[in-house]
Amino acid sequence: MSVETKKITNRFYLVVLGLFVFACVLVSKLFIIQFSEGDYYRDLAQQRTVKNFVLQPSRGNIYSDDESLLATTVPRYELRWDSKVPSEKLFQKHKDSLSKALGQVFDKPASFFLNKLERARAKKSRYVLIGKNLNFSTYKKIKSFPLFNRSSLKGGLIVESRLTRENPIGKIAERTIGYEQRDPSGNYLRVGLEGAYGQYLKGEDGRRMKQKIANGQWKPINDNNEKEPTEGYDVYTTLNINMQDIAHHSLLAQLEKFEADHGSVVVMETKTGNIKAISNLGRTSQGKYYEKLNYAVGEAHEPGSTFKLMAMIAALEDKVVDANDLIDTTGGELTFYNKYKVRDSKKGGYGLLTASKAFEVSSNTGIVKIIHDNYKNNPSKFVNRLYNMGLHKPLGLPFKGEAIPKIPYPTDSDWDGLDLPWMAFGYGVLMTPLQTLTFYNAIANGGEMVKPKFIDRISNFGETPVKYFEKEVLNPSICSQETLQTVQKMMLNVVDKKWGTGYRIKDENFSIAGKTGTCQVDYTTEETQYVSSFVGYFPADEPKYSCIVVIHRPNKNIGYYGATVAAPVFKEIALNIYNSTPKEIKVPELRFTKTEDLLEDEYKLTTEEVIPNLKGMPAMDALMLLERMGLKVELKGTGKVIRQSIKKGSKVKVKQQILLELS
Repeated sequence: MSVETKKITNRFYLVVLGLFVFACVLVSKLFIIQFSEGDYYRDLAQQRTVKNFVLQPSRGNIYSDDESLLATTVPRYELRWDSKVPSEKLFQKHKDSLSKALGQVFDKPASFFLNKLERARAKKSRYVLIGKNLNFSTYKKIKSFPLFNRSSLKGGLIVESRLTRENPIGKIAERTIGYEQRDPSGNYLRVGLEGAYGQYLKGEDGRRMKQKIANGQWKPINDNNEKEPTEGYDVYTTLNINMQDIAHHSLLAQLEKFEADHGSVVVMETKTGNIKAISNLGRTSQGKYYEKLNYAVGEAHEPGSTFKLMAMIAALEDKVVDANDLIDTTGGELTFYNKYKVRDSKKGGYGLLTASKAFEVSSNTGIVKIIHDNYKNNPSKFVNRLYNMGLHKPLGLPFKGEAIPKIPYPTDSDWDGLDLPWMAFGYGVLMTPLQTLTFYNAIANGGEMVKPKFIDRISNFGETPVKYFEKEVLNPSICSQETLQTVQKMMLNVVDKKWGTGYRIKDENFSIAGKTGTCQVDYTTEETQYVSSFVGYFPADEPKYSCIVVIHRPNKNIGYYGATVAAPVFKEIALNIYNSTPKEIKVPELRFTKTEDLLEDEYKLTTEEVIPNLKGMPAMDALMLLERMGLKVELKGTGKVIRQSIKKGSKVKVKQQILLELS
């Protein structure tokens, strides 16, 4: 054998050996797959053709205090058709009537759907779109049509549903209601009530088995789900639809009028801390307003003159000043370190005036003198008093993003000699509108500071609540009763007296107590802007609600003072709420010459009635009662009745005029 032939033979044997080894490896691998890894690959194949899909549960509803819907989950449906499922006999029998019915629903010619169904049938399409984003009633209607009213295994109708969140009251309180969304990375973005109480609202996922068909599409295998999703719990808020509407539109109108950047309003029930309305509106580049951010909760800013209440309470509690002490406003200007000036809005100042009047006219120099002169040697004493009232603590709201208040302390590294006088009139401190309102609400509530409450209870389908949210007291007494009564009188005078900064919102038939605020922002630049505010409570004699209005950066050429910009919003909200709230009339005090049977727990009023004893009755209650009796009423003053021009027991004469003097 030649050398060349031998080389060829060796190569041949080498190739045969290689093929033999490869065959052995292949056979062994097939054996391993078949007997050792078979289950794994069978499962993998099954997963690629059939798998469980997660079904989103219906989130619980969010309700107002009268159980009106604020947020609800609405199912939307997408309907498709598997043209291979129906028999030829069924398809030919129902195609015309089905096409006609679909045409009526979608406002298209019957021929449009007939052609669509026939083309799908010819192409053996398995996922033909019939309609999408359909509501429940439309879905049920289509489900009743010929052919589609059969099971999916006979008629071929494929029903896909998804859940969408809707707010029946639209954009009102949108930011407070909030949302809960998951980003592509799987992280959740939680805002407002939806985010804070998502653990209750979200429910439990369900499962549905689907099979992969052509073009990467998935079709449900059965009509029923493998596991039905469980609906979430319902959340009942403290918000009131009527008050929310009043607050929203009152704020919106004023923002538009003064071309402001943004603003917020909060209405709180005095005794409980229940938030009845909250509105936050920001301006777009087109000059429109919407619920941009929750400014009332998340934006801490220098409050300006509304902080004078806190300063005054501290001084009264420490007894460094009395309400009747005379204060010299020094020509309306104070200078610190030969450079930094504190000025009154009134040129030349107010001369000599009492401490209480310094508050009522909102004299910057007057309040600063009270605080600086009495605490300059021991500023910690002043700040400790503020801390004792809890002003340095956040409210601990359920929302994410509550801003932290700032009350500087003398041991802070950046504390300097200007901090004390500047704090006195609301600069160098930071508070959110809701934090400020919570403090003012304590003044209306006899000194008890209650935590703002947004949720009343959580329950399932109206059944026994799974959780109640009780009133939470943050500070049982922010100050002594003596101090409390003193500042209550001051706040009433702010609106009631002609010299008060809030006098322009005085109403003869309705009492308001509060404080104006006008705070400069961007004051280190040439373009100084303002924050206008008013915070207080109503009715002043028997406080039921407290409210704060804050409007940022109004157009200076139109107006910027708190009394001009914010206070009118407060009055409009207060009057609308008060006038829309049922009043209790004390009928047991009435005496009639002729009594009749009770009807629906009220006395029937007849022409034989006599004038009742009205002394001590709230003005609005007396007014409503007398007008129902046919009298013309004239009111003098505000508050409760102290005198009446027609004596009790006098016989009523229709259209007779009566004068009521009020305290």
